[in-house]
Amino acid sequence: MARGHQKIQSQKKNQEKQSKQKKTTDHKSAAKKALIHTCPVCRSQMPDLKTFKQHFESKHPKASMPEELKEVP
Repeated sequence: MARGHQKIQSQKKNQEKQSKQKKTTDHKSAAKKALIHTCPVCRSQMPDLKTFKQHFESKHPKASMPEELKEVP
């Protein structure tokens, strides 16, 4: 077992490691929240309507376009 100064150093190191892990999980959850549009054909997610329309036109040209994308320029 670590004693004295080693114990304190180990606790600080562990605390820093845990804070870094929390930061990475926060970024992942924020990225998931940004993907709000879901393709009805392949279920892939896109961040905005313009990207969604480009995806739909290139990946699913034979499928009928959803109503929400017909208004997007």
